[in-house]
Amino acid sequence: MDDIISLQVGLDARSYDIKIGNNLIANAGDLLGDIIAGRQAVIVCDSNVASLYLDALASSLARVTRRCDRIIVPAGETSKNMKVLADLLNDILDFGVDRGLVIVALGGGVIGDLVGFAAASLMRGVDFVQIPTSLLAQVDSSVGGKTGVNAPRGKNLIGAFYQPRAVLADTATLATLPPRELRAGYAEVAKYGLLGDSSFFAWLEDNGKAVLDLEPQALNHAIMTSCAAKARIVEADEREAKQRALLNLGHTFAHAFEVEANYDGRLLHGEAVAAGIGVAFALSVRMGLCKQGDLDRVKAHLKGQKLPGDNRELIAGNAAAERLIAHMQNDKKVLDGKMRFILVKGIGEAFVASDVPLEFVHETLEGLD
Repeated sequence: MDDIISLQVGLDARSYDIKIGNNLIANAGDLLGDIIAGRQAVIVCDSNVASLYLDALASSLARVTRRCDRIIVPAGETSKNMKVLADLLNDILDFGVDRGLVIVALGGGVIGDLVGFAAASLMRGVDFVQIPTSLLAQVDSSVGGKTGVNAPRGKNLIGAFYQPRAVLADTATLATLPPRELRAGYAEVAKYGLLGDSSFFAWLEDNGKAVLDLEPQALNHAIMTSCAAKARIVEADEREAKQRALLNLGHTFAHAFEVEANYDGRLLHGEAVAAGIGVAFALSVRMGLCKQGDLDRVKAHLKGQKLPGDNRELIAGNAAAERLIAHMQNDKKVLDGKMRFILVKGIGEAFVASDVPLEFVHETLEGLD
């Protein structure tokens, strides 16, 4: 194995390590140590990931576990629903499991969210491990314990906060991602610079191409910096009472775009987030909070990585402002009847706002001057 970067999410008795490095899947049994040794494990992955990494992971875990079973679910965002969750829970129970079970999520954000919620639900909570195979999952969704599934009325409306026991981010898996998936994950990397670390965003402006080209030094720095930023925020506000809401920069808009696209694969989550970030900066400019020059930098960087800079550049999911606002009013970030937006005073200066006049949101989504 190459050198491994280790970070900790410090949550007292529920603290866990994030390990970042190359070729971790083949060594997962050793790396997970006492978490999984001698226990029953069930690996859950999707049909795309199964052909690439399932055998290697199962072989490694089988050397240390008492028993290791596998479940494959259909690939794609459409698997993040209550029916697939129910089928998954029943399939796991059919193995004859007990509370000593460890469920292993092998895949991208969909698998991590689905498996995490299954682990939180099964027998009122069993251990699970995240082994993310997409850039988006490695820098964002695998860390922090947000789990859940989508509902017809919105994204991630059904779920639980439930922390994993460990996260193994094997950077070798990123070489098999389609370029579009890799770029979508990059949107979440850029988010960390834009919400609270202007120096990291400036670094990305110089090194974003190297990250997407999977140059090891740049890639490791981007993943480590993103995970460290999220870990510190989660430690301070695990259940999103205050500071953690900043991680939703761009997401209030993004979730509306995804609902409009009906989770049918035409629009990737990271693409929606990129457009949502652009809209959040544009809204901040319209409200006199942020300079036009910062918005120009953000849009130039996103477009330079072949990501949409606002809703008008989306492949799918754009709609009339009234329709998008209606979706946003069903979002889980609504609190006490008020929509919450993450706005910015500049690059690296995000804050939560719940008093945004809807006419500004409408005008921004419609692109009015």
